[in-house]
Amino acid sequence: MIKIILCGCNGKMGQVISEIVGNDAEAQIVAGIDLNTEAKNGYPVFAQITDCNREADVMIDFSHPSVLSEMLQYSIEKQIPLVLCTTGLSQEQIEEVKKAAKQVAILRSANMSLGINILLKLIQEAAKILAPAGFDMEIVERHHNQKLDAPSGTALALADSLNAAMNDTYFYKYDRSAERAKRNGKEIGISAVRGGTIVGEHEIIFAGRDEVVELKHTAYSKAIFGNGAVQAAKFLAGKAAGIYDMSDVIG
Repeated sequence: MIKIILCGCNGKMGQVISEIVGNDAEAQIVAGIDLNTEAKNGYPVFAQITDCNREADVMIDFSHPSVLSEMLQYSIEKQIPLVLCTTGLSQEQIEEVKKAAKQVAILRSANMSLGINILLKLIQEAAKILAPAGFDMEIVERHHNQKLDAPSGTALALADSLNAAMNDTYFYKYDRSAERAKRNGKEIGISAVRGGTIVGEHEIIFAGRDEVVELKHTAYSKAIFGNGAVQAAKFLAGKAAGIYDMSDVIG
């Protein structure tokens, strides 16, 4: 039985994960961390990570970047591996995560979906064949009208995956309205759409002469991210210090 501390337990994703783990015979949430300390799911909830006195095998974080330092310190002191799902980290915070990973196991991913992480691999194989053949590469991402950041972290991760396949020789183009010019062959275009209640769609377009190849992932609910986080927690429990990502989970 994998014992989990869930940070951000009373947020939307925290409640999704609580339901998933509640139906999983191999995992149990032993404590939650949230400013709202209401115990909604049968486990104790603490306002601060430092207040938590429960033993656990792994932590899952879906909280806020502002509490990152405290969470990393707790993870190191207690030697509890951390599945870090919170997005919007600054470059300085990312460096802080890398430093902490020298002392404890940390898994960080721009998107916890198993499908997205398979897609990251598939588009690399496609890019290696199609880009040298003259195909242009574009990414279109769509999300609900309440999402604050654009482009999404997942869209950037997809772009980075394409770029890595091409030895980082491409640059990213976010806005074509600022200049009147033909498309540069070394650019990866990234477009963001915001509307309605779209959970998340990411489309990668390889456009060549007289043919187009499209690879697409659609999220129909937040449960896919919760499922991925729980699978990541099971994988990370007991792992040695180091930085991991979802590619390690899916093998």
